[in-house]
Parts: sequence; structure tokens; C-alpha cells
Amino acid sequence: MTEAAASLPLPDQALVEEATKKSGLIWVRGTGPARALWHVWHEGAAHVVGDGPDEQPLPGLTAGSTAEVTVRSKDKGGRLVVWTAVVSELAPGSEVWDAAVRELKGKRLNAPDGEAMTERWARECRVLRLEPCRASTEHPDGSLAAPPLPTSATTRRPIPAALPRLLLRRGKRR
Repeated sequence: MTEAAASLPLPDQALVEEATKKSGLIWVRGTGPARALWHVWHEGAAHVVGDGPDEQPLPGLTAGSTAEVTVRSKDKGGRLVVWTAVVSELAPGSEVWDAAVRELKGKRLNAPDGEAMTERWARECRVLRLEPCRASTEHPDGSLAAPPLPTSATTRRPIPAALPRLLLRRGKRR
């Protein structure tokens, strides 16, 4: 544990760790809008990988900056805790990078290159450590709902003409 995490009061530290470990996604806001990121909790911090081909974007997250991390409840979806993180980039091939990547590799779903993804991460991606330094369980007034961010992964096309007939026919068979 580093100095930043040690500065959190013990109850806040425990809440941040448990909530973040159990959440599949965290919402991270650097200098731009908040983004949902998959992560792993390892050695007192959340770790994310991205900014490479076939990986999640990490805009606004730079080494030495801070980011706001919002953690939601896995069962109800409501916000549990918001914490401020110190962002650091791990150097590929270092001990801490290797340890974080071992954890990340186990959580990465549908990697296009399977076992070779760690070499690709070392060449083309960034692995960031988000270490908590301040936490808050206070909830702001009003909704924080926002329209989804634009992405090339969105495919909005008209439904096929035959789909309604197929769905209606399937319901009549019962």
C-alpha cells in the first residue's frame, strides 16, 4: 500500500476496496466525460488497460493526474462510493506491470489474440493504476444521467422486415 491509499480513513479504504472489487465496471472521469471501464483491483488500486487496438479508450487519463471514480452496486446498480484516484502508468516489463497484467489477463473477455494479448498490451496499450486518495459516500441532488458517448461500436440499423412476423409466429406456437 502506498502513501495515497494509507491516507484514507480505514472505513473509507475498506468501502472503496470492497465496492470496487465487486463491481464489474467503474465509471472514470479524467479531463473529459466519465467512461465505463472494466478493471481489476490489485494491491490497493484499480488497474485498467486500454488505448490500443481492440481495447477500451482511456481519454483524459494521464500519469500524474487525478481522476474521479464512481463505483456502482452490482445488484442494484446505484452509486455506492465516489473516490478520487491518483493515476500512474505502469512501465511494460516492470514487476508491477507484470503483476497487474497477470490479473487483467484473467478478466479480459473475448481477446482477439488470446495468449498473445500481453505482448500486444506491452507494445500498443497503456496499463494504468488508479490509486484511491479520497472517498465520498455523499450523493448529489438530481440525476447524473447522460446520453451515451459516441462510439464506432454502435450499430443502429432498421430491423429486418421479416423479424416482426417471426416473433409473432413464435408466440402463437405455445
